[in-house]
Amino acid sequence: MYIYYDIAFLLSLLLTLVYAAMWHKHFNVHFTLIFTLIPISNLGYVIESHAGTLDGAVAGLKIIYLGGCFMVLFLLQSVLGMCHIRVPRKLDVVMLSVNILLYLSVLTIGNGDIFYKSCAMAVDGSGMTYITEKEYGVMHTVFFVVICLYFFISIAALIYCYFKKKSVSRKMIYLLLLPEIVVLLSYFIGQKLLNGLEIVPAAYIFAQVMYLRIVKRLCMYDVTDSAIDSLVQTGNTGFVSFDFRFNYLGSNGTARRIFPELDEVTVDKTVSSDLAIHDIFEEWLSCFVKDENNDKFYWKSGENTYLIDVNHLFDGKRKIGYQFLVTDDTKNQQYISLINRYNSDLKEEVEEKTAHIEEMHDKLILGMAVMVESRDNSTGGHIRRTSDCIRILIGKIRQTGVYELDDEFCKRLIKAAPMHDLGKIAVDDKILRKPGRFEPEEFEQMKTHAAKGAELVDKILEGTDDDLFHSIAVNVAHYHHERMDGTGYPEGLSGSEIPLEARIMAIVDVYDALVSKRCYKESMPFDKAFAIIDEGMGTQFDPELRESFHLARPELEAYYS
Repeated sequence: MYIYYDIAFLLSLLLTLVYAAMWHKHFNVHFTLIFTLIPISNLGYVIESHAGTLDGAVAGLKIIYLGGCFMVLFLLQSVLGMCHIRVPRKLDVVMLSVNILLYLSVLTIGNGDIFYKSCAMAVDGSGMTYITEKEYGVMHTVFFVVICLYFFISIAALIYCYFKKKSVSRKMIYLLLLPEIVVLLSYFIGQKLLNGLEIVPAAYIFAQVMYLRIVKRLCMYDVTDSAIDSLVQTGNTGFVSFDFRFNYLGSNGTARRIFPELDEVTVDKTVSSDLAIHDIFEEWLSCFVKDENNDKFYWKSGENTYLIDVNHLFDGKRKIGYQFLVTDDTKNQQYISLINRYNSDLKEEVEEKTAHIEEMHDKLILGMAVMVESRDNSTGGHIRRTSDCIRILIGKIRQTGVYELDDEFCKRLIKAAPMHDLGKIAVDDKILRKPGRFEPEEFEQMKTHAAKGAELVDKILEGTDDDLFHSIAVNVAHYHHERMDGTGYPEGLSGSEIPLEARIMAIVDVYDALVSKRCYKESMPFDKAFAIIDEGMGTQFDPELRESFHLARPELEAYYS
């Protein structure tokens, strides 16, 4: 009965030759893979049936499984291609990798137990050998799961295409569905229909016949070449072609109307040898050769502006030269110019109004801070001085590089500094204006200004588009009295729990209080104030800012002098 396999192999080979004679570059690549794979797989059946030894039969079986592992995958991919369903490249790679892994496990037959744990050879009355008494391993189960999965995806894609894709022929859908069903059934019913003979080779031949019918219909549907010819000769796009040596290959009528010089150019003349086109195309070609991303240029002729799109000239998938696509872009350029002028005017107007709004907003904030300051006998210009001192200190922080502060952060911290004591507006005048030291109960009330200030700042800035400024301003008001050792207020935060902006504010706030004259004290000498701040590094202040504070000392003392 091995003659059955011999005939199946010869038929599949013949059908593949028929496909090769009909082949067209627009055919789906998976069609070619299917027609290539089927004769190879059927050859495996021939080798197995003629082997005469177990090793020979196993070798044939491994070739058979080449079709088993990849046939349904290629059928699925051809279905997706014909249904115009795009699959991500990564998913394609994953599916192919899975099937390669399956086939690698097939190659262990006879040397391992992951695909077949064991098998034996049998010989029928005609002398045909075949593998029998198969005990399957775990990868054989995976094989059937994958085959079923691909089948159901194919069926789902065809059903979806039938109801949703009007651009796909219904006859084509039927022709794609039949080989899917027949091949899958042949995998499962196998030898049961033919008394020990495999039905798979016949199913493969049936699939080839169906795909030849598909190919024939594709040739009927293929109007691409004629459409392209019509576009080239009569469309609004100009085409000019050169080979890799910059030899002129030809152009269409549209291109010659745009570049009349082309009428005088002889085919195969190099760009450099013909001044008529040298000045026009030489620079564009050279730019593209140096950098293929530099592929768009503009050419003005009279009142018209043309877009020149440079790309490779292809023969199938093979690059054979360079091609210029020339389109009239005049209206588009006029529109872009109009939009650019409008956008430029609008941008200037928006920037002007935004700057005005920001200025009003800043003045409002500063005015509120000054109003609070006017109630506090102890401050007297404190908020303005802290803004200036913040600017000095963060300049040194950026110089040392201990913390990476970008321009936006620094700008917003300087802007937020005047808001750090806004919470004092909620403190009773008797406490706020007391000239001497606070009693414990009074100090507890005074300490509430930090949390209340944070609430007030949060409400003032609610709805602002500047989320960074909002966050910095709230943090400065809320945490500028926290200490590194955790004994500060209002939350008792410590170390890096305290936002960086509040740690910077704390140094400036205390330094100003020390060196400034208050109604209840004289200003402290710079040396003593410096020593107090320096001693507090690590307990009250961030020790990482010690060097920056040291560098800022001369400027701070000059400022307060």
